[in-house]
Amino acid sequence: MARPKKRTALLPQRHTEADLFVCDILDATPKSDQASMEHPLFSLSVKKDMAAFQYRQGNVQVKITPAAEEGRANVFDRDILIYVLSQLMAAKNEGHQIGRRVQISAHDLLKATNRHTTGQAYATLRRALTRLQFTQIETNIHDGGVGEWRSISFITDARIVKEDETGRLLSVELEMGDWLVKAIENKNVLTLHRSYFNLRKPLERRLYELARKHCGQQGIWRIGLDKLQHKTGSTSTSKEFKRLVKSICRTDEEQAHMPDYRFRLLHDVLEVSPKTSFLDAYTDQVVSPQAEGVRLSPEAYERAREAAPTWDIYVLEQEWRMWMTDPPAHPDGAFVGFCRKWYERKGTAP
Repeated sequence: MARPKKRTALLPQRHTEADLFVCDILDATPKSDQASMEHPLFSLSVKKDMAAFQYRQGNVQVKITPAAEEGRANVFDRDILIYVLSQLMAAKNEGHQIGRRVQISAHDLLKATNRHTTGQAYATLRRALTRLQFTQIETNIHDGGVGEWRSISFITDARIVKEDETGRLLSVELEMGDWLVKAIENKNVLTLHRSYFNLRKPLERRLYELARKHCGQQGIWRIGLDKLQHKTGSTSTSKEFKRLVKSICRTDEEQAHMPDYRFRLLHDVLEVSPKTSFLDAYTDQVVSPQAEGVRLSPEAYERAREAAPTWDIYVLEQEWRMWMTDPPAHPDGAFVGFCRKWYERKGTAP
């Protein structure tokens, strides 16, 4: 005669929450929202950063207050958001319903972001979650441009669903900031190279983000060191910042370690240009030699984003170059006009 099952101390979980998305797409392509690629929302310090931070660029204003105990969220904490956004974007592309609440496997996250899976790595992950939740950002940024002043967080709730006997995290449930989920819904994201997670230095990661955001697939992007330092959020002296950028450029020249782009320092100007492998990876369309020779200014890309909000400007650039028959006399104006008409015909990005 079979023994009756021993009754557990707790009632079984009879209902699961429908809006919970479980992250399990292991090969999801890394994605990042464009707002935090454009503006320095994360600290470049690898030490605990307890200093308040303020930033202004044009109409955009940002004030950041660090978490009381762990300090300000840093560039490496950002890996968690990239992992989750990548998962949500992949799920959306496959037709799945997504929402703000997600469950992640700590082990999968650490593997996907090129981290150790030791006990120390799980402790570091716990502290990163605290910084992401309690770093407070007051800003007028929203995913469609500049809007009302409001207070936001990277994640609004985090809880450990499972832990083993050593205290190591096994499963974590997060509630993402609504502005990050809206970036996914509006496809206001850009693809990152997987080698992003191999970059050792916080400034290397920040330079890559800015290059991906501003250079894209255009032939070249230049920016003065003063403006670059402002956009990176670096608190170093001007002399030290130049030394750090020069060191990264020298290493890239020797080892080509920076993904997608080449970085060169010309006196007080950083010059960024895409590698051939980047163009091959991000598009398989054929562009005429005449169109390849047409260059656009950084200002043209900014104006194009205003003309066609929610669209990936570099995708539209490729469409424009495919459509082009002869090089235009005024490339910037022609490209912005193309984006404006595209948006008038097609509306927001699907």
